[in-house]
Amino acid sequence: MPIGPARMPLLDHLGELRRRLTIVVVSLLATAIVVYAATPTLIDFMIDPIRSSLPEGANLTVLSVLGGFTIRFKVALFFGMIICAPIIIWETMAFFLPALKPSERKWVVPTVGAMVALFFMGMTFCYFIIQKAAIGWMIDQTAQFASVIADAEDYLNIMMLLEIGFGLAFQLPLVIFYLSILHIVPYKTFRSNWRYIYVGLMLLSGVVTPDASPVTMVLMFAALVGLYELALAFARYILIARDGKESLKWSREEYEEHKFEEELKES
Repeated sequence: MPIGPARMPLLDHLGELRRRLTIVVVSLLATAIVVYAATPTLIDFMIDPIRSSLPEGANLTVLSVLGGFTIRFKVALFFGMIICAPIIIWETMAFFLPALKPSERKWVVPTVGAMVALFFMGMTFCYFIIQKAAIGWMIDQTAQFASVIADAEDYLNIMMLLEIGFGLAFQLPLVIFYLSILHIVPYKTFRSNWRYIYVGLMLLSGVVTPDASPVTMVLMFAALVGLYELALAFARYILIARDGKESLKWSREEYEEHKFEEELKES
C-alpha cells in the first residue's frame, strides 16, 4: 500500500487519514458481512471454553426479538476485526511512517508483524486460560444466592471485551522494547524501578479487564510481568550488541551524542 510523503499540508494529512480510515472501515464491514452467515458456529466456538461453567442444564437465552440479530452482528464485527487486524495495524503504522527517518523505517514491517502476533497471543491466552476461570468465578458469586439466566448477549459481550482487552494488553512488551532501545526511557531506569512498574502493571490489569474478577486481574498481571521481563531481556541483548554495555544507562541525549560522534568518525 502506498506511503505518503513526509511533508504535506494539513489538509493533505487529513485526506490521508480519511483514506486510511476508509480502507479500515470498508474492510471491516465487508468481512463482517461475509462472516455473518457463520456466526452460529462462531458463537458455539466462543462458548466452548465456558460451557462447563454454565448453570447445569442451561442454554444461552435471548431476551428480545432483535436480540439474535444484534448478537450475530456484534460477533460478526468482532471476528471481522480479528481477520482485519493486520490491515488495521498496517494502516495505522503507515499513517505515521512518513515521519520516521529512513534508518527507522526498517523496523516498521517487523513491528507490524510483532503487533499482530502479540495481539493474537493475547486473545489465545484469554480464550484458553482466562475465559473459563473468569466466567466460572463470576457465575459462582451469583449461584450462591440466586439463579443465573444464561443471557447470550451478556455472556458474549463480556467474552469479547476480555478478548480485546488481552489482545491490546499484550502490546505492552513492544512499547517497553522501543522505549528502551530508543533510549526514551533508559534500560537502567526500567530495571531499577521494577517495584513501581509491577504496581503499575497490577493497576493496568485492573483497568484493562472489563470484569471485576480478581482471578482475571491476577492472571493478566502474571502474563504482563512475564512479557515485561521478556521485552527487557530482548532490549538488553539488542542494546549491548549494538552499542555496548554502557548504553544500558544512556539517556536519549547521550545516545544522540554517541551517534553524532560515530558519524563524525565515519566522515
